[in-house]
Amino acid sequence: MPVKGTRYSVTGNERRHYWLAAALVAATPAAAQTDGRSVAQPAVQPASQPEATSSADPQGDAPIVPEATFDAALPPLSGDINAPLEPMPSLPPATTTAPATTPPATSTTPLATGDTLPPVGPEDPVLAQPLAPIATFDSTPLQTVAVETARERTIRYDTQVRGLDALNLDGEFKSLSALREGKGRADNAGQIAARARADEALAIRLLHSRGYYDATATSLVERPPAGSDAPLTAIVTATPGRLYHFSSITVVAPPVVPADLIRRNLPLKIGDPIDAGRVEAAEANVRLQLPQNGYPFVEIGQRDILLEDQAPEAVGAYTLPVTPGPRASFGRIVTTGDDVFGLDHLNLFPRYREGQLYNTTLTDDLRNALIATGLFRGVGVEPQRTGRPGPDGTEQVDLLVRQTKGPARSLAATAGYSTGQGSRVEGSWTHRNLFPDEGALIGAAILGTQEQGLSATFRRSNAGRRDRTFQILANASHQNYDAYEAYTGTLAVRWSYDSTPLWQKKFTYAYGGELTGTNEDVYDFGLGRRRRGTFGIAALPGQVVFDQSDSLLNPTRGYRLKLNVSPEASLRGTLTPYVRTMVEATGYYPVTDSLVIAGRARAGSIQGISRDDLAPSRRYYGGGGGSVRGYGYQRLGPLEPANPADPDARRNPLGGRSLNEFSIEARYRFGNFGIVPFVDAGNSYESSLPTFSALRFGAGIGGRFYTNFGPLRVDVATPLNPRPGDGKVALYISIGQAF
Repeated sequence: MPVKGTRYSVTGNERRHYWLAAALVAATPAAAQTDGRSVAQPAVQPASQPEATSSADPQGDAPIVPEATFDAALPPLSGDINAPLEPMPSLPPATTTAPATTPPATSTTPLATGDTLPPVGPEDPVLAQPLAPIATFDSTPLQTVAVETARERTIRYDTQVRGLDALNLDGEFKSLSALREGKGRADNAGQIAARARADEALAIRLLHSRGYYDATATSLVERPPAGSDAPLTAIVTATPGRLYHFSSITVVAPPVVPADLIRRNLPLKIGDPIDAGRVEAAEANVRLQLPQNGYPFVEIGQRDILLEDQAPEAVGAYTLPVTPGPRASFGRIVTTGDDVFGLDHLNLFPRYREGQLYNTTLTDDLRNALIATGLFRGVGVEPQRTGRPGPDGTEQVDLLVRQTKGPARSLAATAGYSTGQGSRVEGSWTHRNLFPDEGALIGAAILGTQEQGLSATFRRSNAGRRDRTFQILANASHQNYDAYEAYTGTLAVRWSYDSTPLWQKKFTYAYGGELTGTNEDVYDFGLGRRRRGTFGIAALPGQVVFDQSDSLLNPTRGYRLKLNVSPEASLRGTLTPYVRTMVEATGYYPVTDSLVIAGRARAGSIQGISRDDLAPSRRYYGGGGGSVRGYGYQRLGPLEPANPADPDARRNPLGGRSLNEFSIEARYRFGNFGIVPFVDAGNSYESSLPTFSALRFGAGIGGRFYTNFGPLRVDVATPLNPRPGDGKVALYISIGQAF
């Protein structure tokens, strides 16, 4: 380096002077050789000599090496920056000759030159080759090496948990464990240890939740023996300690009606373990039950549990603050948002009376009933304080209905198949609010292998009363079955009060009027063949149902009774009045939670008209998916006389004036699936009353797939005592149970 006291400029060409001078000074001998060892001389240090003589230096700031000499020593450079580098020249042989520079006059002994450089070996010919241009190098990273390195760093481990299985906490621990979530692999041992520490805290939280507040947990990562390929073992050991129990249970709340309303709905007892799950469930029950008993604005405060950890017994004192709010009764309905329904129509939906004690389940029912109309994108029902006094010291609360209009139009389709009826597809278009409020227009079409039809229906839902429906129906159809081929037009009106999945009623009814014109083929015994005939029919059908079952779509217990009566008159040349009746009883008995025995009995009768004067479509037939399975649709009952010319020909059914049917099923359910073996029996008769003779039996097995709108049904059946011409196997696919 430059000696102290001398200034150098390192800009421009003089930068080269700087580095050259540095190299020359560094090569100056610093020590003399004495017996092969370097010995320091007591002479004046070289660095101090220029400082003493700098003022007398004749060169002053002149360069040490002349510019021309320096430039001549540089190798020539090419103008092409991409050209390969020239080979490095060979170094001259090492020499121990002292530099030409004379030592300072003040030095009496030469400086040692240090060790002698060894001779340079022979030049490697590869080093003499020119380097390839830099653009030809491949700079793509070696990804495979990185992946292999990462794989080599992966550490496998096993997990052991001790002390939780006896408390039935092992499964819950596994579902939340950080070690389990790692699936036995980690990048390093430190990561395994961190997961184990997290699982320590998890084990303590789980034990606290069961009332073990003195619980401790430790973790340990064990390494396999040296040289073994076995994985590491992460061990989490939990020690529960003492189980804490309630020593007292205190509810801090103002008086309520009845006085024990809060305490009896808080199912905690002194002496019970302080189990977090049970405590939260008990508090949730208070929050649920008080709004069902007149307190819609209840608030549950922050619980306090004071543990006595120094006492002989591990106990805790539990305190729960409750703010019940005012005791309330139902007031009026008020509304905001879109004007889907006015207040007059909204007031048809509640199942409570004004002034009745508030019950949040009735508020939820109102909300669900509005949603069921299908006319809302969103709807909310909230209690609002009014300050108005109600009966029995209550405060009236109004229900605020927030309406958000939704789409009123919809498309729907259903499909099914059964032996005898073939395939059947029905599609419909509905505008549910074309004539407000809830005046719907429905257009439907049926396309099947044996039935086709079009219909238009006006339906007023919740007509003056919740779940009461008024309908006007116009229908034109073509049916082609073994029993008859009919072209039919119908105009009907109907009032009904119906059960729904939301509100299943014990008593429902339907009544109306019907005008039907039909052209059908009728077997003429005088001619010995079928011929077409036209019938005009007027009817006043009515139905009543008494329902004590536990479900509308999939009952598992209880029973139902149904009666249909339809006074009718048939016009075919002369007017003939008659009455059609049908009575049906179904019952459901749960043997276990998974097995239900279901049974059905049905009988029908037509009084006041002969069978041959009755339109074939109004007669009773047996057989099919909703009757006696295993037999073709409508094929049970009297048949046409055999053809003498072809006695083995298939004969068509004639139908009858009476009917009886019996069915029993064993409905076994597992999850969302079910298996249903069944036996059916029945027949139809020419007489006006069933004779219960000549019963035909069918048996089979069905599969069920249970959905939120009812079970999907697939039944396969075979006749047990078939007649000539009856099929061997029948298949039925539809929605809903058979009965």
